[in-house]
Parts: sequence; structure tokens; C-alpha cells
Amino acid sequence: MIYALIFWEFLQIGLFAVGGGLVTVPFLFDLASKYAWFSNQELTDMIAVAQALPGPVGINIAAYAGFYTAGWGGGILAPLSEVLPAMAVVYLIARIMNKWQENRCVQRVLRGIRPAVLALVLYAAWMIGQEVNLNPKTAALFVFILAAMHFYQRNVVLYIVLSAIVGVALQI
Repeated sequence: MIYALIFWEFLQIGLFAVGGGLVTVPFLFDLASKYAWFSNQELTDMIAVAQALPGPVGINIAAYAGFYTAGWGGGILAPLSEVLPAMAVVYLIARIMNKWQENRCVQRVLRGIRPAVLALVLYAAWMIGQEVNLNPKTAALFVFILAAMHFYQRNVVLYIVLSAIVGVALQI
């Protein structure tokens, strides 16, 4: 029964989380409140680990959450069920996009989706921010990393590793 529930929930997340991996975060916080699979704090830790791992963040989070909830079976089923809708949609879009890409209505629909995606990403950031242990050290690290990313546009992995090292050194 747990596998059917994992399949259904992550299938829905994959269907409605348009815009990237972090867009799945609000849906996962909803799962945390709906089921006793994991707490908000555990989910925040999952997101941090998933961000540090190679690969798509949404899939990493799904694999971690599925594994945390139901072991290896859940760890395999959750990401597979999350990507299933995207695979179907991409297949269908690829079949018809060449014919309809110049259509004004299609272009308007795609432009209309962008603000919703931005809102979902900002909401995800807000939800994660609620779970962060904010203190002067973490706030200073956030500002430092944000400024460094703005002025020195390097690979994101560098900033993740740098943040991890500073976090350990400062015992954050």
C-alpha cells in the first residue's frame, strides 16, 4: 500500500511541478504535513543533501524522500513516478511543437506559465527559509555566498562546497 501511495503522490508532484526541481519543494512540504513520512526539518535536510549531489535536484529529493519513507523500493519508485508525467508531456510536445511553435496562443500560454513557475520557486525558498536555523553566522554566510555568486560567477558546486566547509568550521 505504501508503494501505491508513493507512486500516486510523486506522480502528482511530477505532473504539477513545472519549472524545475525546486518547484517540487512546496509539494513535498505538503506531503510532510499530510503523511508522517518525514518532518519539515528532515525534508529541509533532504533538500540540502539533494542540492549537494550531482544530478537534477527534484529527482534527488524524490529518491531521498522515497528511500527515507520506504527503503530501496521507495527510493526507486518515487523518482520514476515523478519523471513519468514529464516524459509523457515532453514526448507529446515534441510531436506537436514544430507545427504549433509559431502559434500566438501557444506562445501566450508559455509566457503565462512563467510567473507561476517564479512564484513556485519563491514559495519554495520561503518554505525552506522557515526551516533554516537563522542566526548571525548563517545570515552572514548567506550574504557572503550571495555576494560571491553575484560578483564571481563560478560553478555553483564551488559555492556549495565552500558553504559546507565554512559551516563545519564555524559550527553552524
